Amino acid sequence: MRVRDLPLADDLVAHYESAGIVELYPPQAAAVDAGVTRGENVVVAVPTASGKTFIAELAMLTSEGPALYIVPLRALAREKYETFSELPGVEVGISTGDLDSAEELGSYDIVVATAEKVDSAIRSGASWVDDLACVVVDEVHLLGSKGRGPTLEVTIATLGRRAPDVQVVALSATVDNPDEIADWLGAELVRSRWRPVDLRTGVYAEGRVDFDDGSTLAVAVDEDEENADTAATVELVRGAIDDGGQCLAFVRSRREAEALATRLSGEGIGTTDALAEEIREAGQADTGRRLAECVEGGVAFHHAGLRAEHRALVENAFRGRELKCICATPTLAAGVNVPARRVVIRDQKRYTGSGMEWLPVLEVHQMCGRAGRPHLDPYGEAVLVAGDEAGREELRERYVGAEPEAVESQLADREALRTHVLAIVASGFADSQRGVLDLLDATFYAHDRPEESLAGLVESVVADLVEWEMLTAETGENEASEGETEGGTNDGEAEGGNESGGTLAATALGEAVSRQYIAPQTGARIVGGIETMRGMESVTGLTALEVVCDTPDMHGTYLGNRERATMYQYARRHAAELTTDMGATDRFERWLESVKTARILLEWAEGASTEELVDEYRIGPGDLESRVERAQWLLGAAAAVADVVGGDGTAFREVRERLVPDLSDE
Repeated sequence: MRVRDLPLADDLVAHYESAGIVELYPPQAAAVDAGVTRGENVVVAVPTASGKTFIAELAMLTSEGPALYIVPLRALAREKYETFSELPGVEVGISTGDLDSAEELGSYDIVVATAEKVDSAIRSGASWVDDLACVVVDEVHLLGSKGRGPTLEVTIATLGRRAPDVQVVALSATVDNPDEIADWLGAELVRSRWRPVDLRTGVYAEGRVDFDDGSTLAVAVDEDEENADTAATVELVRGAIDDGGQCLAFVRSRREAEALATRLSGEGIGTTDALAEEIREAGQADTGRRLAECVEGGVAFHHAGLRAEHRALVENAFRGRELKCICATPTLAAGVNVPARRVVIRDQKRYTGSGMEWLPVLEVHQMCGRAGRPHLDPYGEAVLVAGDEAGREELRERYVGAEPEAVESQLADREALRTHVLAIVASGFADSQRGVLDLLDATFYAHDRPEESLAGLVESVVADLVEWEMLTAETGENEASEGETEGGTNDGEAEGGNESGGTLAATALGEAVSRQYIAPQTGARIVGGIETMRGMESVTGLTALEVVCDTPDMHGTYLGNRERATMYQYARRHAAELTTDMGATDRFERWLESVKTARILLEWAEGASTEELVDEYRIGPGDLESRVERAQWLLGAAAAVADVVGGDGTAFREVRERLVPDLSDE
């Protein structure tokens, strides 16, 4: 099937052909046959680099109205925005921030946004949502993510209510149960293992890589070296580069990524002085200097501790073939498009807070799928590094020959369900528990587990929201009797509950919490802080920051053992400015971490440099960047909540004004 055979305008056909896209890949042709250009719902589960973006463009360009492209990450949103902006005659908008206006997006042909931003737009009643003709959901397998999954799931279900005729195209890596996702969406399934570049996957051990196609690769490594796995990784990277390719090396932690990049940069594999200078100009914190030094040797490291600008420079340089290698934590595999000739996965476990655990099969497969650059590489190679022959067999069984995990809904998470039940009521989608359950019946959870009713859990989280004065619940006798049968209550109804009747309504506080896009638990903590502040003699910027940092919506900041005593003494000295009685809290360690975050942010507001804070508190510039941004959002939300509950939001507003988000003074 050729591009010229598709229902596209001549200028679009010319655009694709000039980019070398003349014939469709087999998965792309299958998606066309499935109706992606005729407004049909389609789920596409194919490997990385098999042409999913082109399928999405076909859906959006042939839809009879505006299109929405939902992504999980801001970096991916920016990449897709730039890609779609190259389409002739197409106006593209992007929305990823907490403060930009969702209502302004109605004038675009394509809007690129994170799921959280779309959810926020729905809550605020943005009218452009009703006019959507096509919705593309990228990385739909993230329905199974505990963090982002529930929001993505409820957003998709709600979009179906707001725009019932909308076309939904869901894109996914290869997962175990794409048929279930397709059935949930009423979609045709396009499932394929076809790749434009052949991929072979192998395991290294004791001087040799055994690939799944039966071939082998000898690797000259001194097995007596103290860290033989790292030595093998270095040789595997060098081999790919010597052969004219690029390489991605995945390790378990930031420290390991930097250490490996530092070692590789001394191997004489390339020079990129101009990029190093750009990195220095973008920031002079110690992390940036270390990155620049590595880049001078043709290698970069990539992790969440880097500033966003540094990460973007590294990604763009790698795509432009200026860099030979990136040493990264696994998060890079789920983000932007950075394919390479060879992928080396040195570490297959990571620390999760309670111990070292194996990475999921899907995550490892996503890393492997980065191997092989279309139009640049004759093949792609992915190599997992094992310590010995026994490890070789274990990795081969666990990852090389294994199917990825099935996607399972995470909507039953109590905190997530509180958030979405409040949003459903506050946005006017339901005014009773029955109405809430009716909307949730359109979720993947209800489809995936029809035998498991959410009724009891919904009733329980409604009780939480009523206790926090975010919802009111009134049960009328007539309504309550409607659902009764001769033998009792409806199936799935919790005894004593009001699923079958009664009225739910959001209070002014509930509406504010939902509109500000904070979790109800965060809202409750802010209200409690405001109440405590009423009786305090000294309310300062630290007071306001402690309140918002001690919420589920603020990223935690690691508190090392050596810091614990220092932070404890700091909290004691400033006890009069804090809303928490340090001797009474049953979450002392978590609270002390929030005090550390508040202290860092206060010092930033008072003029401390990024370099000083990074050195003093053992955080990365990217960590500071993200916490400053979150604090701005949460302080604004806290001020709005204070206005609703009759509190004084001055402290929140004043410290927010001092948290200038521009970190360019590194």
